[in-house]
Amino acid sequence: MNSTTELARQKYQRELDLDRSQLERNQLGQFSTPVELADEIARAVLPLLPARQPIRFLEPAIGSGAFFSALLQNKKNRIIGDALGFEIDPRFADVARQLWGADGLDVENEDFLSALPRAAMANLVIANPPYVRHHHVSPTRKKMLQERVRRELGISISGLSGLYCYFMLLTNEWLAEDAISAWLVPSEFMDVNYGKSIRTYLTDHVELKQIHRYCPLEDKFDDALVSSAVVIFRKRKPASNKQVRLTFGGPLEQPRVTTQISISELRSESRWTRLATARTKSQACFSAPRQTNETTLGDLFVVKRGVATGANGYFILPRAEATRLQIPGQFLKPILPSPRHLKIEKIERCDDGYPKIDRQLVLLDCNIDETQIKKKFPHLWDYLTVGKNQGIPAGYLTSHRDPWYSQEHRKPAPFLCSYMGRSETQPFRFFWNKSDAIVANVYLMLYPKREIESRLLASKQLERGLFDMLSQIKPEDFFDEGRVYGGGLFKLEPAELKRLPVRNLPNGLNLSKQQQLWE
Repeated sequence: MNSTTELARQKYQRELDLDRSQLERNQLGQFSTPVELADEIARAVLPLLPARQPIRFLEPAIGSGAFFSALLQNKKNRIIGDALGFEIDPRFADVARQLWGADGLDVENEDFLSALPRAAMANLVIANPPYVRHHHVSPTRKKMLQERVRRELGISISGLSGLYCYFMLLTNEWLAEDAISAWLVPSEFMDVNYGKSIRTYLTDHVELKQIHRYCPLEDKFDDALVSSAVVIFRKRKPASNKQVRLTFGGPLEQPRVTTQISISELRSESRWTRLATARTKSQACFSAPRQTNETTLGDLFVVKRGVATGANGYFILPRAEATRLQIPGQFLKPILPSPRHLKIEKIERCDDGYPKIDRQLVLLDCNIDETQIKKKFPHLWDYLTVGKNQGIPAGYLTSHRDPWYSQEHRKPAPFLCSYMGRSETQPFRFFWNKSDAIVANVYLMLYPKREIESRLLASKQLERGLFDMLSQIKPEDFFDEGRVYGGGLFKLEPAELKRLPVRNLPNGLNLSKQQQLWE
């Protein structure tokens, strides 16, 4: 192998990537591994293998061979006994054979997840498996893969798991004892519920060496909205006192944040990213231990997502436009614009309940059947006809609603939180909504629990106190409970928002009476 071959690989990679649209590549999970990243991972894992042991290499999704190329460049005097790569895309399989066949790589144009393990077990796996989301995996295939994981490892894997989870778990039966594996995967498995199968595998079935999470503000992939991690482990039963390196930021070999944690501690923790993390590009921080008895937002509020219309551009329109179209007001509800269009956090109320903002919006919501609409409300019928011509009723959400132009029921919430954001210092914003406006699902809605709601009716000052309390929640609490994607996109689900700690309860919510307030 020489540098000319690697340059040829990069050229082929670019051409094959351009041959398919971004949407097609997303559905297939085809995200090429950057050259520097492949080289970095190969350098890190090769010293974990005995120097005189011949390398038996396996890559379950070889692509054009970025990792095999990196292996050849970093192996020094090591011998490659055999090398096997699987590739489901015949275009990439042909390129990999052409480039690396002379260096001993055997390429199978086959779905790795359907292949049977070979007798010569691998002692080194370096892989970037396809990042295919669960809704692109057919129910039949999903059921078959779940059964194989259960049979091989005794692990139940969620139907919400991405395809990369099956790749990691089912590669286990190809590994020789003491084999080294390095996986470049989305870091989401460290926190989400459907990542539990991977976390169980890493703590109970293998000897986990290191998880390195790349800073999501420093994209490793130009075309994938994911935060990446490298998971390195040895196929060996772990000891409970074994220490694991959790690292964050910077390159794999020189991380900005490092912490050591035992396997037993990892088993007891459901969210791994907060064990070692960084708040900004320049400052690394560790999460403070949480107190089990501290008050959380879930103690005070019921949290729900905003309305999912299925077609915001059609169902949400300017109030002035709805008036011009003569859509009856009884079928319109005030709705706030997205957080990026709100410059203020306190939304006052007009006499008619609409928010006091420059550009008022309305949401179309109607439960009357089409026959009655056509007969009694011709202008609304005209607008529904426009929607039909645009194919709105055939959308996923609208096709599951009856009638298709009705919406989820949501009452106005006095407090709101933005659902996602990109700021490094404070990606989420709270809003005090004094109007009758509801919101779309770019917000989370906070409804005070019953006892607190009754106290709000008795005390106007308490509402201000609650908003001040929300505004004082620390940025690191958001980071600890939320999740982050490539490019620094932070996201917060309802259950995650409910776990945020509250440390400055307003007057009127006496700590000694907490339990009475939210039972």
